[in-house]
Amino acid sequence: MEFDFTWVLLGFPIAFTLGWLASRLDLRQLRIENRQAPKAYFKGLNFLLNEQQDQAIDAFIEAVQNDPDTSELHFALGNLFRRRGEYERAVRVHEHLMSRGDLTQPERERAQHALALDFLKAGLLDRAEAALRKLEGTPFEGEGQLALLSIYERSRDWANATEIAARLGNSTHGSFSKRQSHYLCEQANASIATGDTGVALDLLMQAVAMAPASARPLIDLAKLQSQLCLGQDAFQTLRTVTTVAPQALPLAANLLANVAQSSGEQQAALVLLKAGYTQAPSIDLIEAIVKLEKDSFSARKWYVTHMEREISLVAASKWIAGEKLEDEHHHTLVLRAMDQATKPLMRYRCAACGFEATQHFWNCPGCQAWDSYPMRRIEEL
Repeated sequence: MEFDFTWVLLGFPIAFTLGWLASRLDLRQLRIENRQAPKAYFKGLNFLLNEQQDQAIDAFIEAVQNDPDTSELHFALGNLFRRRGEYERAVRVHEHLMSRGDLTQPERERAQHALALDFLKAGLLDRAEAALRKLEGTPFEGEGQLALLSIYERSRDWANATEIAARLGNSTHGSFSKRQSHYLCEQANASIATGDTGVALDLLMQAVAMAPASARPLIDLAKLQSQLCLGQDAFQTLRTVTTVAPQALPLAANLLANVAQSSGEQQAALVLLKAGYTQAPSIDLIEAIVKLEKDSFSARKWYVTHMEREISLVAASKWIAGEKLEDEHHHTLVLRAMDQATKPLMRYRCAACGFEATQHFWNCPGCQAWDSYPMRRIEEL
């Protein structure tokens, strides 16, 4: 039986025609999909620029459904959910990204970073810590370590905070020695609370060596030395404060006066306090000077000196306390009223967030910033 080539000749045009029609249909469908995805994407972007987040999310969800393989849309959608506080939905988006096998390594690292931020914003610190640890060796390592440092500070895990700060200090993020000295001081305070003063003393010595120009390690060391009845050592430590951190003298003034009285260094302390007051007037320094002045008239005169330089109800109240009223029966009532009126005037205010307190904090309770409180009390009328 001979093979009939006629069918072959007829089949080629038919096959070509069918192939051409199929390719045209595929191209048409591809063009439609390509038009739909960018249109939805740009619509979402437009809503986002106009701060219409609800509409932007709807547009991005539509775009993701049309083109589920586009990672950029997932990132945009996840970030929008996080900004709106919908952390559970943000986590689902980024975990879906992480589960994809076709994700490139840079995109996977980016998704890991986004997932860590989701956990961090949601307050899931354990999961955030685990996610941030996985960023080691990636371009996001520096940001991850800063976030880890924040977590350890919030949880008061000073040992891990010290480890991370040391690693950051060896990178391009600048010096963290002052921050590390704070961690050592915190650990020392914990040791003092448990009665382990020997360990606390060693930790404070390390803190001073870590940041010799920082005020806190010296002030905390002087406090401990005073508690241990090492008056002369405490006085010399505070004398160092006036040299390396003179701006901290108002904060240490009352301690200096107490240490001077216990160690017989009243005159030397008065010289330091008066010199400090000349450079930067402060009611804290005035109160310490008055405590050390032997003559009550000279002591009260310092309140007048301060009022000549600054309007101060606190100084006026202190001065009135030494005055003799015509009716002595009312003296106590007047002093009680003055104290009640002036007490709220003296406070510390965080320079970072404005949080106010009647006591000084090295770490702001409001925004967790370090060294954001002034070293002197602010009197506001």
